[in-house]
This record gives sequence, structure tokens and C-alpha cells, in this order.
Amino acid sequence: MIVALAVGLALGIQAFLIKPYQIPSESMEPTLDVGQRVLVNRFIYHFTDPGIGDIVVFHPPAGADGGGTECGKPNKNPEEPCPEPTAEESDQNFIKRIVAGPGDKLSVRNGHPVVNGVIKSDEPYIMPCTGGGACDLPKTITIPPDHYFMMGDNRGSSDDSRFWGPVPRDWIIGKAFATYWPPNRLGLL
Repeated sequence: MIVALAVGLALGIQAFLIKPYQIPSESMEPTLDVGQRVLVNRFIYHFTDPGIGDIVVFHPPAGADGGGTECGKPNKNPEEPCPEPTAEESDQNFIKRIVAGPGDKLSVRNGHPVVNGVIKSDEPYIMPCTGGGACDLPKTITIPPDHYFMMGDNRGSSDDSRFWGPVPRDWIIGKAFATYWPPNRLGLL
């Protein structure tokens, strides 16, 4: 009886409160390494809005999960970030950092988000962009209501909202708040 109660409690906590995730790619380096494990608060966004700088686990738009760069806007200008996602969400989980929220005007300069005309260059946690089309997207887009623009900290090697658009709030699973594996990387995010 006690074992069944303990298992039930553990499953309930994981399903509704806190869930562990493993980092699958290098897109969040140097903040999070491949194989590192994080804990995600699944209930916080029931009480508060996601914030700029939050590291979140979410479902990307369909098409992004296969490494695709499918944007929901046909014939997107190649000098702008993707302004809207495909209508369908993937069943995969991604982890990225929120860099812009609903109503924000966004462009990208040298891998840094330019939000409402202000470049976010004080990002000591990122790996710089090393060139390429996604490092400079000077044409400004407006983030739709209830959507969030995600970018990986490894700006030159991240498949993110620049390619497949902002993510609807209801596709966000939760906020990553701590790392628990490996032991030498234990800590709060």
C-alpha cells in the first residue's frame, strides 16, 4: 500500500508539478550541455506570464521537430525572422530562452535580439553567432498576441523561432529552474 502511494505521488508530481528533461542538442550551450538534465516547473505559468529571459520547455510548431525550418508565413522575406508559426504543434519538446513576448517588435543583429528598438547585447550566457543568414535579420516583425519568440543560447547552432516563428503560450510546458545532472553542473538556472 505504501509503495503504491509513493509511486502514485511521484507520478502525480511529475505529471502536474515538476518534470525532468534531458537536453538533446547543443542549441543551449554554454548554459546547458547535451545530456544535462533539468527540472521544469509545469504549473508556474498558470499563475504568472512567461518572462523575457526564462528558459522554457515547449512544443515547437510542426515541421520544426525534424530539423526543418518551416515558417507559417509563405514567401517570408529572407531578411526577417519568421513572423508566425505553422498552425499545428509538434509532439516533440524543445528547450530555449524567451527573448520577446506578445506585441514586441523584434529583429536580429549579430545574433542578438533587437526588441522594441533596443539591442540585447548584454547576454554573457550566449555563444556568439558566427555568421550566416540567421545572425542578421534586420527586417522587424511584431510578435502576435499570446506568442513568445524563442532563441537558443548557442546562437549560431540553434534551430529556433528565427526559422519557425513565435510559439503560442499554450504550447509552453513550463519553466526550467534547476539542473540536477551531472553533479558538477548542479544548480539553479
